[in-house]
Amino acid sequence: MGTQIEDSKIVLSLADIQKSFAGVRALRGVSFELRAGEVHALIGENGAGKSTLAKVITGDLLPDSGTVEVFGNSIAENSPIVSRQLGIAAIYQQPSLFPDLTVSENIALALETGGGLRRVYWKARNQRAKALLERIGSKLDPWRLARTLSMAEQQIVEIAKALGTDARILLMDEPTAVLTEREAEHLFGLVRRLREDGVAIVYISHRLEEILASADRITVLRDGERIACRSASDVDRPELIQLMVGRSIGSVFPKRTVPIGDVALEVPGAFSVRRGEIFGLAGLVGSGRTELARTLFGLTPSGSTIEVNGRPVRIDSPAQAIREGLGYLPEDRRLHGVVLEMTIAENVSLASLATVSRHGLIDTTAEESLAARYVSDLRIKAPSVNVPVGTLSGGNQQKVALARWLVTTPRVMILDEPTQGVDVGSKAEIHELIVQLAEQGMAILLISSELPELLGMSDRIGVMRGGTLAGILNRDEATQESIMSLAFGHSTGAA
Repeated sequence: MGTQIEDSKIVLSLADIQKSFAGVRALRGVSFELRAGEVHALIGENGAGKSTLAKVITGDLLPDSGTVEVFGNSIAENSPIVSRQLGIAAIYQQPSLFPDLTVSENIALALETGGGLRRVYWKARNQRAKALLERIGSKLDPWRLARTLSMAEQQIVEIAKALGTDARILLMDEPTAVLTEREAEHLFGLVRRLREDGVAIVYISHRLEEILASADRITVLRDGERIACRSASDVDRPELIQLMVGRSIGSVFPKRTVPIGDVALEVPGAFSVRRGEIFGLAGLVGSGRTELARTLFGLTPSGSTIEVNGRPVRIDSPAQAIREGLGYLPEDRRLHGVVLEMTIAENVSLASLATVSRHGLIDTTAEESLAARYVSDLRIKAPSVNVPVGTLSGGNQQKVALARWLVTTPRVMILDEPTQGVDVGSKAEIHELIVQLAEQGMAILLISSELPELLGMSDRIGVMRGGTLAGILNRDEATQESIMSLAFGHSTGAA
């Protein structure tokens, strides 16, 4: 593959790209090239410059200096419209669908041209949507409203939209962040087919395993500079981490042996989580993991009784869940985890306003002091506690969301995809925080689509299928194969 790629035509070339925001240099003379039929991965920690470079490619940003060439032609004034006309399409981590339109209508908006007063051929529109979805192994109903789709299903629609444009250059920014292993495998198969067809792909991901498995070349950015460009066959995971963060990370999963205490949370007939234990929860999309988390926290009241610290309770609201000592970090941090427009201080105190209030009024000094303590404890990178959370990197946003619940001093913490879409350095820090919470005697319910994360962090792993628990695996018997076997309904002999 390497020789074939080296001999391929350069379809995209960026040379000495500089870009600054309010005096802060986001890109420092970055050069990058992409060849036909190549998967060129772009990696780096949050804030390294990946997103800025991607926006230069798609025309969402104009560089301060440097040159951009597409198919050998210099592009002086790039824009999203110009880039689409040149055959560039992008798939982003956060879907941008219209919630009250169907899957078919969302795809059509990206592909159809013409004015509003035209005849709509609904049958052909739905057939095209169905065909595009089937190309990536999806059986989504084209008539479903976008608001009814899970995050993974929304991402699948975004991929279908991009495929429909017949782009020759495809930028994929964290395309598997909300996909299960099976869905990701479908995507990798599609990437391979597109590469064979000569499509050039810029692939941005924090998942180094999939980068090494899928990419031909890897460019590493750090602090706005290009650190290295290597053939994927010439590097390994430890070396990539070293290049990304400028230091070695002994382990992304710093699991330590912790004394296991009494049962803190029990779901009768399913599972229990003990103090000091990290109980992982695996399963395919639609298996009921997130629905279970929402039910436990009272967001979707079920009327069922669970046991918290040995006492039967029926949780009907988040307020009651907080009183019972539960905290919940949701899957979609930008929609439910943090309020992007509010400051760090306001977000941190949001679940415990009584602690920073006097006579019904917020004591801003107390609120800022509380936030400052958690910014320090969790090593949140921010100029002050008064900046909007939306200005922070994904990893730091996740830490703010975690801080909000730690303020409530929970005894049980439900973490749904806690490291989704964050870089390897932030992931290691969040994992370390989880271990520290377990060491303090907190019971952790860890929901994740990343099997290496579950295997590396959990004391036990429960596997859900069809809304029920298919089985529980101890740490010493859990493997990716045994987890997937339970997820697909095959017996492993595990209790």
